[in-house]
Amino acid sequence: MDSKEILNDIKKLSTEEKRNISYEQLTEIVNQMTPDEIIKLSNIIGYPVFARMCMGELRHKFVLLQDGAAAIILNDKGQILLQRRADRDKWGVPGGCQELGERIEETVIREIKEETNLEVLEKDLELIALVTGPSRRNDYPNGDVVINNTALYCVRNYTGELKWDEESKEIKFFDISNIPENQNDPDLIETYLKLKRRKS
Repeated sequence: MDSKEILNDIKKLSTEEKRNISYEQLTEIVNQMTPDEIIKLSNIIGYPVFARMCMGELRHKFVLLQDGAAAIILNDKGQILLQRRADRDKWGVPGGCQELGERIEETVIREIKEETNLEVLEKDLELIALVTGPSRRNDYPNGDVVINNTALYCVRNYTGELKWDEESKEIKFFDISNIPENQNDPDLIETYLKLKRRKS
């Protein structure tokens, strides 16, 4: 089986099946691929998951530094869109990790589409801040620990109907004064609120 066929077969797997590819299987697959094919494989599986899969028995011990983007999406009432994450049952803003070879603006547009079904144009992205440091540490239920560098954007213009994927239990708009306390990324929301206070 050539690399193109392998990539097509892996693309057809469920998220869980992709994550269950063994280290030995992955080693065999990667060893017959070119760097460009490895980038494609990484983007099919998802970069952070792929990076951990390549670590073998250290996959849940190694603290991963990852770049990503998130969005403060506001409706015409000034309410903020939050998603209740399936893995932690906490509310947070849509966003995720940058894939290999992807511009950070492409990351936030892709993540918004995947997690909310909303379409956003690059011209409608307003960079709020690059959020880095200790507040960006995330400990996941499976034992993974990551430190994120996050480009935080504000989005006021979008099209589409709200729908969510398996990463979310629910998505809805909240008044800024009535945001749930059970937050996934309180530092991102606080960064936005600080900017809002400075402007007013």
